[in-house]
Amino acid sequence: MASRLNYHSKLYLSESITGKKLDKIKKKLENRPLLSGVFLIAISANRSDQLDIFDARQLVQPYYRHNPPYVIGIAKNREEAFAVIEKIVQECLRERGDCALKEYLLC
Repeated sequence: MASRLNYHSKLYLSESITGKKLDKIKKKLENRPLLSGVFLIAISANRSDQLDIFDARQLVQPYYRHNPPYVIGIAKNREEAFAVIEKIVQECLRERGDCALKEYLLC
């Protein structure tokens, strides 16, 4: 089981995930990530990358107990996760004029 996840204050959601479903999804991510059936978009722990997309089922791995991801988005599948990232990139370009996503999202 994953430890307590950290969520971005403005959590980005794919079109398939409504606000009503979000609470259920968060509970599953905390208690039963194998059953969550979603993809997470998180700030990359790797300095050379900006964002990571991964299946939430990976949260059962021991690494995530001590290193919970900083989740900025939730999507139903990988394709929708890419669409969410595209939205974030466009927003960052509009606001900052560059693609420094980590810096933009952590401000």
